[in-house]
Amino acid sequence: MRPWFSVFSTLRSDKVCCGYARATALAAGWEPSALVPCSVSSSLAVPVGSRTSCLHAAGVLPASFEQWRGLLVAALIILLAYQQWRLYKFRKHLAKREELFRIVAENAADMIALVDVKGRRLYNSPAYQKILGYSAQELAETPSFEQIHPEDRFKVLDAAREARSTGIGKKLEYRIRHKDGTWRILESTASVIKNAHGAVEKLVIVNRDITERKRAEERLEHSSFHDGLTALPNRRLFLDRLQRSFARAQRNPEFQYAVLFVDLDNFKTFDDTLGPAAGDQILIETGRRLAGCLRHGDTVARPKGKLPIPDAVLSRLGGDEFTILLEGIKDPSDALRVGRRIQAAVAVPYVFEGREIRASASIGIALSKDPHERPEDLLQEADVAMRRAKSLGGSRSEMFDEATHTHAVNRLQLETDLRSAIDYHQFQICYQPIVRLDTGQIAGLEALVRWNHPEQGLIPPGRFIEVAESAGLLVAIGRWVCREACQQLYRWQSKSPLMRDTLSMTVNLSAKQFGYAHLVSDVRAIFQEIPIEPSRLQFEVAESVAMATPKLTSGVLVQLKQLGVRISIGDFGTGYSSLSWLRRLPIDELKVDRSLVGSMPTDRASCDIVRLIVAVARELHMNVVAEGIESAVHLDRLKKLGCRFGQGYFFSQPLPAEQMEQLMYQPRLLK
Repeated sequence: MRPWFSVFSTLRSDKVCCGYARATALAAGWEPSALVPCSVSSSLAVPVGSRTSCLHAAGVLPASFEQWRGLLVAALIILLAYQQWRLYKFRKHLAKREELFRIVAENAADMIALVDVKGRRLYNSPAYQKILGYSAQELAETPSFEQIHPEDRFKVLDAAREARSTGIGKKLEYRIRHKDGTWRILESTASVIKNAHGAVEKLVIVNRDITERKRAEERLEHSSFHDGLTALPNRRLFLDRLQRSFARAQRNPEFQYAVLFVDLDNFKTFDDTLGPAAGDQILIETGRRLAGCLRHGDTVARPKGKLPIPDAVLSRLGGDEFTILLEGIKDPSDALRVGRRIQAAVAVPYVFEGREIRASASIGIALSKDPHERPEDLLQEADVAMRRAKSLGGSRSEMFDEATHTHAVNRLQLETDLRSAIDYHQFQICYQPIVRLDTGQIAGLEALVRWNHPEQGLIPPGRFIEVAESAGLLVAIGRWVCREACQQLYRWQSKSPLMRDTLSMTVNLSAKQFGYAHLVSDVRAIFQEIPIEPSRLQFEVAESVAMATPKLTSGVLVQLKQLGVRISIGDFGTGYSSLSWLRRLPIDELKVDRSLVGSMPTDRASCDIVRLIVAVARELHMNVVAEGIESAVHLDRLKKLGCRFGQGYFFSQPLPAEQMEQLMYQPRLLK
């Protein structure tokens, strides 16, 4: 009786209605009259210990053992049916969750995988095929580590092992092979699935493709340490490498290194005259040429490249300035040899849109043999040496020394004083006569600027013109010279009407002025202010400047000729002018370079060149002026060659306006 009652008590404890018990008794064949009606509350109040009275009170006590057995079977059937119902509800709930997981996994942008503790794939979301190109079947047929980069497999294995042992997954990045053979970068996060005993039996891995993000980060990092135009290391990376060499030299006094500071001569002229596109192309090509000049084994940073051998670093500091760090040199001559190779490489003509452009480079070299307080000091010394090379004419290499340092300090002081020279009216013009060689009469004057320094006295242009150009003052000085020369010409013409038709004024145009966009408008404004005949003004342009950009030269000269001025090509005979080029340009005069005139007495070739220049000028209906006449021998040779005009110290040195005015009233200057 105890087992039956226990089952019945279980049913009631599960809150099965007593109506179910009565129905069960009827199903077992009991008569309805044999059952005593009762309520749930009354049956629950019956003590369990009084089994017989309890059953009678409930109205379900069978009359025989057979009826007891039938009741037991019916109760078990109900219990099983209830358990099946609960199992059905659980499975239905589980199916809904699985369906939700499937929908999320199949529509997720990230790749979701399920693997067992041995690394076998149990599930891969469709995103794997979208991102990596592998179908679910292809992934199922290959081990889970086959597509992972060999260098990253141990890292992934360690992460999986740690997740299984600790139950906590960690985020990591690794490379995986795409079906097309390329490598993608994934960001992976693992979560564990534990069984009923708390042991890890599966891993859920969520992979995100971060390849584009990593590439963007690499581009950002590369741009922060590299020049955007040439892809060479920038100042920041160069100083970092210089700091390393500086620290290494402090630890090992025998370790020597050098810094080369390379600057293109007259690059601003190319950039202004040919345009930014040409300037950029020259800089890119210069970077390639400098890289090729480094000795075998040296390395230069390139896009997506590394520096496997820390022997040399080429960088672009900005503008047309490049620096080279040479490590492990044995002798200063190593740096000089690199400098010579650079100059030879830069001297090869550049080609832009079918035109040849000639350039040169000034190089400053600083060695680590002397003690320095900071690594930047060596870079500053190389810069000083480079500027020294420029002041000596450019296209050369200069080694830094104490004399160079003193020169740099003086130059800096000169630049400081130069900035205030215009405001304090410290510039003055001296005039050198241009003489008719057959009569000795003055035919014109050349205006030459001088700087009347308050402490150093009269400074010739050779000492400050290059400083003025680097300081950005040359255009302003040139504008002042042109206006002042025209004003002085007007004063002399006003005093002597005869000079109005016989005296002309020559003003030099520097490369910076010639490339200045407002040159023509500035000259036009001077003519509007000063009432002189435009044909009495002549502009002299050096042959090297005119030949640097023939197309620009032609355009500027045509505009100047339209104003009525005359054009002279100075320093002629030392450049690369062609006869067809001379014929096309609106040129009125050729000035023979003083080096040819000075060597005529001892060099037959110079005489032949001067003879040829005179003949060409005669055929093209141009005047010829010989510069640098310093002796009667020069004068006699030039007169025999048919040269009509000349100037030089044989006639007069450049003089201030007051002294030149007295000289102009002399009938002849021939001695």
